[in-house]
Amino acid sequence: MQRRVIHHPVTDSTTERAFAALRGGAAEDGDVHTADEQTAGRGRLGRSWSSPPGGDLYASLILLPPPPGPAPAGLTIAVGLGVLRGLERLGANDLSLKWPNDVIDGSGAKLAGVLIESRGLDSSAPHFVAGFGVNVTRTEFPPELLAERPVTSLALAGITADASQVLEAILPEIDAALTQLAAAARILCSAFVQRAGLHEGAVELTRAGETLRGRILSLDLDQGITLASAEGSQVTIALEHVAALRRI
Repeated sequence: MQRRVIHHPVTDSTTERAFAALRGGAAEDGDVHTADEQTAGRGRLGRSWSSPPGGDLYASLILLPPPPGPAPAGLTIAVGLGVLRGLERLGANDLSLKWPNDVIDGSGAKLAGVLIESRGLDSSAPHFVAGFGVNVTRTEFPPELLAERPVTSLALAGITADASQVLEAILPEIDAALTQLAAAARILCSAFVQRAGLHEGAVELTRAGETLRGRILSLDLDQGITLASAEGSQVTIALEHVAALRRI
């Protein structure tokens, strides 16, 4: 894919710049907005994404698929797999996915995150912004961030790279995953289940305050996640209702 990379030395959020380009009619499919520093970076559920200057990757990819467009959950799965595989190309090892949008290392520390957004989505002209951030060069993190969850970086994993090299490794893998999403979503979903470590043993799924336990039989973008309980009963939960999913 031919793409444009629009770089902002300092901005509120690369995703906000991407949506501004969409509103202004200047956006093209595949455009990537990047920044050296974000003053209002965001993650899932409105959480802030720590975005100081210093070489980490802050990027937002504009996607303008043909109508009706893919399910947002499918895009999250595809972009998450693309980010993980791109980091593996750089030499990162023992990585996995944490539902629905984090890349973590073997200790469970967060290395990267993905956030898919669409605003005022028109099914006749679907548009999405896939934001992703990777901790590249930092070796220290704010105490308030560490209080929320363990965090790591490529530098802490012993990998020397800069943000542009990380972006260059990730984008082809995202493109490949998006192609598979369109052509063989079932295979992509199976890959996500594998890379999230959910293919063997029991899992715990949370929806609307209710916790279910069982074994995953399938993950389908249209139907949802089908669980089999230890007693043999089955239940299918739509993906938009899944608040948390982890192996137990």
